[in-house]
Amino acid sequence: MIRARESKSAPVGVVGKVLRILEALDAAPTGLQLREISQQTSLNKSTAYRFVAHLENEGYLFRDDTGAYIVGPKLARLGAGIAYHATLRKISRPVLRLLAKETTETVNLAVLDGHDVLYLEVLESSHSFRMASQPGMHRPPNCTALGKVLLAFLPSEQREEIFTMLTFERATPRSIPNVARFRRELVRVVRQGYAMDDQETDMGARCVAAPVLDESGKVVAAISVSGPSTRMNRDRIQAFAGATRRAARTISARLGHGN
Repeated sequence: MIRARESKSAPVGVVGKVLRILEALDAAPTGLQLREISQQTSLNKSTAYRFVAHLENEGYLFRDDTGAYIVGPKLARLGAGIAYHATLRKISRPVLRLLAKETTETVNLAVLDGHDVLYLEVLESSHSFRMASQPGMHRPPNCTALGKVLLAFLPSEQREEIFTMLTFERATPRSIPNVARFRRELVRVVRQGYAMDDQETDMGARCVAAPVLDESGKVVAAISVSGPSTRMNRDRIQAFAGATRRAARTISARLGHGN
C-alpha cells in the first residue's frame, strides 16, 4: 500500500521525459537544437537525443535544415488546424525557397479552407513584373491551379460535396464556367500529376501546381509556381511543372509520404 501511494506521486519516467521535451518545443515556435532541449529539460544529451530521434522517426517531430527540432505534422494535427498550418509552413519553406530560386517566379503554398483555396505562404519573384497573392487570401478552386490540384486528389465524396458549393463565377473569360467542365479538367489533373491555370485567374498569367500528400496519401496542401505568360510560355511550361512536382514530392516525403 505504501509503495502504491508513492508510485502515484512519483515521476512517470519515460512519459514524463517525453512531455518535458514536447512542452519545451511547444514554447519555441522556431524550434530548438538538441543542446537547447537538453538544457531546458535537464536531460543529458544522449537521453534527449534518444527520445527526439524516436519522435522524429514517428513523425511527431521534424528537424529542419539548421538541425533544429520543431513540432512535426502528426503532433500538430492533434492540436488545432492553425498549429498544423504553422508546421506545414515551416516544413515547406526551405523547399519553396529552392523552387523559387530554380524558377525565379512566385511560389505559393495553399490548403483547402471549406470550399475555397487558402494561401498559407507566398514567396514573391524578384522580377519587377510578377504575379503574387498574399498569405491569408482566399480564391475559388475552379479558377486556380492550386484549387484544381486540391480537389482532384480528394476522395470523390468530399469532392462532390464541394462541387455543390461552387458558384463558378468567372474571374476571366478563360475561367471554367461549370461543373461538367471542371470534372473533366480534374480527371486530366490526376492523369498528368499537376494542374495548370492558363490565364483563368488573371489574364496574362499562368500557374502550375502539384499536390502535397501526407503519410497516408491524403492531399493536405498544394504548391504552385506562377508568373506572366510571357515567361511561363508553352515551351517552358513542362519544365515549370517538373520542378513543381519534384518540390511537392520533397515536401510530401518530409510529411512521411512513402516512408
